[in-house]
Amino acid sequence: MGGQDKAQLTLWGKPLWLHVWQRLAPQVHEVSISANRHLEVYQRNRLRVISDTLPDYPGPLAGMLSAFQQIESAWIAFSACDTPFIPEDYVTRLWQQKEQAPAVWVRSHHRDHPALSLVHRSLVPQLIDYLDSGERRVMHFLLQAGGHAVEFDDEEQAFVNINTPDDLRHYEEKA
Repeated sequence: MGGQDKAQLTLWGKPLWLHVWQRLAPQVHEVSISANRHLEVYQRNRLRVISDTLPDYPGPLAGMLSAFQQIESAWIAFSACDTPFIPEDYVTRLWQQKEQAPAVWVRSHHRDHPALSLVHRSLVPQLIDYLDSGERRVMHFLLQAGGHAVEFDDEEQAFVNINTPDDLRHYEEKA
């Protein structure tokens, strides 16, 4: 989005992060925001902000690692800020179908969504090694760690990412 902070873009009068927060909050004990800029916006809204502990903001896996380093929970559910239509029960469904896996993620209409995942703390040492090796691919890490996808048959829109100004306009006009 041309360097813009996608989380701050508005859809139907609300920033994208707020859409995600409102859908996620009823599903979990606490919602924290992983962010490296516009921290004051989240803090003003009384949200816990997790910033990357690694230099140069090396991507979503660094955010996951930072979350585990700052949150005392065995399991953490992750969601991208640009997925405003996630199901209001997606965390519960991941939990119910995780079996013995240390990580699970959403698969919908033959497409994996590794940013929508549930990950166990036991993977932290593996995650550190993975990042130290220079790797950054979320899907590759989750597979390597023994995770598996959970099939969702929701409407395709449920897991859409708002990636471009055209995407944002398209959904803004659907209101």
